[in-house]
Amino acid sequence: MYVKIPVVHPRAIEMSRSTRAFAISLGGSCGAPGPASERAGEPTRSEHACCVPHVLAVGAESVLGAGGFGVKRPLRFLAYKLDLTEHQITELAAILDELKTERAQAAVDDRRSLSTFADAISGETFEEEKATEGAAMREKSAGRLGAVVVKSLGRIHRLLTPEQRERFAYLIRTGTVLL
Repeated sequence: MYVKIPVVHPRAIEMSRSTRAFAISLGGSCGAPGPASERAGEPTRSEHACCVPHVLAVGAESVLGAGGFGVKRPLRFLAYKLDLTEHQITELAAILDELKTERAQAAVDDRRSLSTFADAISGETFEEEKATEGAAMREKSAGRLGAVVVKSLGRIHRLLTPEQRERFAYLIRTGTVLL
């Protein structure tokens, strides 16, 4: 039986030396063999061991596919980059969840404003009132999202240590973290 061993990226080795639990994907994209390899008697994609998604959880109990934190990637990334404590991770998760909810609401408002713009232009005459209503809806949504971003940044500032703030500011400046 042919078994392809997943390649471990050097970054995974570096992260495994950390005392924190951190989940790292080790592959799963070996690709299905072509028709020539199937004729040669090589196993099909379903028989490849590397086609199963592997997860390495360092320092934490793990079930296949479950990471050390059990949370989404942005939070894990920030927890690793900023070396957050468990309390900080919990608080940051709440902050990011609030931001995610407000961004989703802004996306809904944007679709509504586009619909209003379409209604304004679809008739025999241009309905300026509807177009103005759509623009006002868009401005109100952007203002609300901006206020939540500022509030969240304030909460994050209070949550982080001075060293962590510097690292977070660097991530923002370099475009690694988008607000």
